[in-house]
Amino acid sequence: MIKKLVNTILNKIFYLQFEFSKFFASKILGRKYIRTGKCKGCGRCCQRIYVRHSKNIIKNEEEFERLKSQHFFYGYLKVIDKDESGLVFECTKLNKDTGKCTAYKHRALICRQYPMEEIFMMGGIITEECGFKFVPIISFEEILNKVKKNVVSK
Repeated sequence: MIKKLVNTILNKIFYLQFEFSKFFASKILGRKYIRTGKCKGCGRCCQRIYVRHSKNIIKNEEEFERLKSQHFFYGYLKVIDKDESGLVFECTKLNKDTGKCTAYKHRALICRQYPMEEIFMMGGIITEECGFKFVPIISFEEILNKVKKNVVSK
């Protein structure tokens, strides 16, 4: 009996925490998605990456060279390709054999926060193998129900 009551209370606490995090993320931070999961340490996110500076993906080598003098993080990157979106980078601090960062304790904020919703919203993808996922704060069903209510009330 007590075990069942404790489980019920814990479930309600978890639900309230989740609902609060959804509220905070959507209403306070203006987010559309919640990041779930955790890093599996595969290192794929450090290969074939696009880097956004200000509001744009870095497009050319001159811009990249200028940025390298502004922040240490850009010095960790090397250009490996260029496509219609812009320059494609690889992090030189990635140990490809282990999938681990050799500068983990001193990594840049962008690495600490990866993956961010902004990257996902720009069309960036997170591979199926990645431990992180983006979950919509408001489900498709909730949005559909709101639209249906608005149509019916008109």
